[in-house]
Amino acid sequence: MIELDAASVALPEDEGGRVLLSPTSLTLAERRVAIIGGNGSGKSTLARLLNGLVTATSGRVVVDGLDVARKGKEVRRRVGFCFTDPAAQLVMPTCVEDVELSLRRTVRSASERHARAMEVLARFGLEGLASQSVHTLSGGQRQLLALAGVLAAEPSIVVADEPTTLLDLANTRLVADALFGLSQQLVLVTHDLTLAAQCDRALVVADGAVTFDGPAPDAVAHYTQSVGA
Repeated sequence: MIELDAASVALPEDEGGRVLLSPTSLTLAERRVAIIGGNGSGKSTLARLLNGLVTATSGRVVVDGLDVARKGKEVRRRVGFCFTDPAAQLVMPTCVEDVELSLRRTVRSASERHARAMEVLARFGLEGLASQSVHTLSGGQRQLLALAGVLAAEPSIVVADEPTTLLDLANTRLVADALFGLSQQLVLVTHDLTLAAQCDRALVVADGAVTFDGPAPDAVAHYTQSVGA
């Protein structure tokens, strides 16, 4: 469970002091939660609070009873984060090596680590690409590999920050099917309103504040109306 208690984010005074997220209180327990809003609205800031990539200036963020500010390492074991651009996450030469890297903290044996990595790749249909350079993959394959690396660490929550933005339609469907097939709680930041509407709950963020919170189809309708679409 994710809890925000008057959590806010502001730039330091010497950087202008601009408020990126107004004090926000939420309890997120649903299996699929979408966060939608325009560019610069604050939705990515909100998402990054959930595993400590951004630190709350005031208030608290608690994940499964752990204060993110005080127990950041433990929280990051529970909350996996997928970035918009998988290049931010793929750091090893080959697919299997990249997933193995995610397992180094929890699996000491190199042979067991390799076997586990191959199992994870197989879940995403990437086992045939295990020895292939990550730089030769398609956009969808790279995003799936980044997700595989996150899931190898067995988090209980996955936060995906606009994971389909850089993808074509076919790869968007591929990644979306993988995300919605997860057993973990999913927090999905997205501009894709069709995907957002498939979630259980959605938050609309505008000007650094949550302006609507409710069933996903209602949130999408509210957002569409607010932007005049």
